[in-house]
Amino acid sequence: MRGIGIAADRARRIHAARYAVIARTAGIVTAQHLRRLERLRRLAMLIASMIEMEAGLTDAALVMVEKMVGALFRRADRNRSDRLLGQARMLKDTARFHARLGRLLVDARASGRDAFRTIDAKVGWEQLERSIRFAEDLTRSADDGLEEVVERYTAVRRFAPTFLAAFTFRTARSGDPLLGAIEVLRTMYRDGRSALPKRVPTSFIKPRWRKVVQPAEGTIDRRAYEIAVIVHLRERLGSGSIWVDGSRAYRTLDDYQLPVPTFEAMRATGDLRLAVPTDFPEWYEERRTLLVRRMTEVERAAAAGELVDVTIERGQLLISPIRRSPSDDADALKARLYAMLPRVRITDLLVEVAAWSGFADRFVHARSGASASDQSALMGAILADATNLGLGRMAESSRGLTLPRLRWTAEWHVRDETYLSALAAIVDCHTAHPLAAVWGPGDTSSSDGQFFRAGGQGEARADRNARYGTEPGVLFYTHVTDRFTPFHTKVIAANAGEAAHVLDGLLDHESELVIREHATDTAGAVDHVFGLCHLLGFRFAPRIRDLNERRLYGLSPLDPWPTLRPLVAGPVNLRAIEENWDETLRLAASIRAGTVSASVMLRKLAGFPRQNPVARALREIGRIERTLFMLDWFDDPDQRRRTGSILNKGEARNALARAIFFNRLGELRDRTFENQRHRASGLTLATAAVTLWNTVYLDRAVRHLRGSGVDVSDELLAHVAPLGWEHVGLTGDYLWGEIDKPRERFRPLRLHQQGRDA
Repeated sequence: MRGIGIAADRARRIHAARYAVIARTAGIVTAQHLRRLERLRRLAMLIASMIEMEAGLTDAALVMVEKMVGALFRRADRNRSDRLLGQARMLKDTARFHARLGRLLVDARASGRDAFRTIDAKVGWEQLERSIRFAEDLTRSADDGLEEVVERYTAVRRFAPTFLAAFTFRTARSGDPLLGAIEVLRTMYRDGRSALPKRVPTSFIKPRWRKVVQPAEGTIDRRAYEIAVIVHLRERLGSGSIWVDGSRAYRTLDDYQLPVPTFEAMRATGDLRLAVPTDFPEWYEERRTLLVRRMTEVERAAAAGELVDVTIERGQLLISPIRRSPSDDADALKARLYAMLPRVRITDLLVEVAAWSGFADRFVHARSGASASDQSALMGAILADATNLGLGRMAESSRGLTLPRLRWTAEWHVRDETYLSALAAIVDCHTAHPLAAVWGPGDTSSSDGQFFRAGGQGEARADRNARYGTEPGVLFYTHVTDRFTPFHTKVIAANAGEAAHVLDGLLDHESELVIREHATDTAGAVDHVFGLCHLLGFRFAPRIRDLNERRLYGLSPLDPWPTLRPLVAGPVNLRAIEENWDETLRLAASIRAGTVSASVMLRKLAGFPRQNPVARALREIGRIERTLFMLDWFDDPDQRRRTGSILNKGEARNALARAIFFNRLGELRDRTFENQRHRASGLTLATAAVTLWNTVYLDRAVRHLRGSGVDVSDELLAHVAPLGWEHVGLTGDYLWGEIDKPRERFRPLRLHQQGRDA
């Protein structure tokens, strides 16, 4: 690619939005289409295609190396575990021997006998020396298994020379020793030498690696040194402190944020769109006053024993589980209402929802911006993603649809941004429906990851997570409102931390939702997320499983709060916040402006070899916000119930998603990340469509019952989720014959079924 001689900076010669259109179109057009274009336009598309391809290949290669190094550690850990298990019996014998030795020494001391003669007589020095050598071998793993990693040197040597020679690595630090070490290895590989120079850079090596790389003073283990360079480079690439020419995913940390002059201008005009004062003293005084007030209120209630289902005694916190109210009446109402809903094919359901919400019009042409003219092919392509069927099998299962029609429509109309816009149309339509208000105010949401196994070609790019078993897979991380509608989804690695992705859905959706409070489970409850949510104006309310192990933090002396004092870990590091206040605001403003996603920045900050100053400040802000949240959790049972309720709604939606995503045994078999994203987006859109369709017909059923004199209270109705699918035909032949003539009237309710149930 580089041999063609196209400089990456050519993309900067035109407006970014214009370049994006050219690049997107270039990735779709065929050679026949290119021939029909005028010369300059054809040349522009080819150049954009080359730039995008080089950037894509660069990022793919770097991700590949990152995964290979990660696999290196996992295999080494497994080998180490297997070896230790194999030595378990010998370890037990060694422990028994040393326990006997210790008892002999204690008895000898108590009786005044000579310890050396006792050992010689009862144990024998030769046997003691053998046991000590064996114990030393067993405890050599104080290196955290790094020796096992070094033993896999051959796997690293296969790719290291090509990897280091292929890319140019840069850093803002002058004379960075890691870049010097990379240059040493490049020269050694290029010259075909098998020995390091006498003097090589070593100051970049972390202490845990140093004892493996330099086992003795003045010596360097060449194999360990090579692996250490690759591992340290991987960590620095992840943090952004080292970046790569031509890459988009591995850039300098500063490139992701607003330029400093732009940030200062926005700050001066009050256009940062943050939820906090930009002046640190004003912010500090506001948070200190609030924290003191809440500590005083909770202290008073705790000392008087007035906290509901919460006790704090002798520094121990105990929170009783939420007591659920009986739901027999709600279950009966749910069964009665769903028995009245008409049966419908999934194809007809999508067509009707498209007529109500207009979501099909959001799948616009990549170049012209026109809506899809072939509505049958569009619906088929969406359903192919949603059910995990794929375009080929969808063509076989649909009357009148061919694979070329589906493929052309998918290439030109179905992409991430059109899926997001179409989902927003359904969400807005559902939010505006009167019945939706029964389930919640619409300003609360939750997010959670749903695991899907990977098989076939998809297995190669999937990861494993012991939490979900031994099979590889990915997570569909989805945000759901308190009215059951999913409004954002993304694909993340199975072994990735969910916390980094919490804010993406809150900021990147295109619906008219205004989310004020967001809940996650324990996986999302980290201090950095608390801090960013506070800066961006979201109330973060996670359900923390190990809440009794979390500690509070203070901004003032703790003497007025003796009951809470044992739960306080210490004071907040205000100095870290104050010194990095401007950069922390710049980070938050960059995320709010959309120049970078929250997940990217949180991963970059977490990847720094030493804690980044902004990350440290964000953690301290998060500790203040988590403390305020925990005080609310102690004091407010409604908060606990609200968080539990919204998380249960997200888990209920996961069951519907699993039912729809049934083809190929529910396994992802797509090789590319783009196709996996389309599967997740199609599934989320389909679940939103089912939710809206159910809401419309549940409303009709409720109105019928109320018109017949049946008392249907909103309190009971709030427990009837619009997530049922037993009445939806998900399998069989897919027919799109009525797509151009949507129903003018609603389907009749199954009143005869309702009468039998009554």
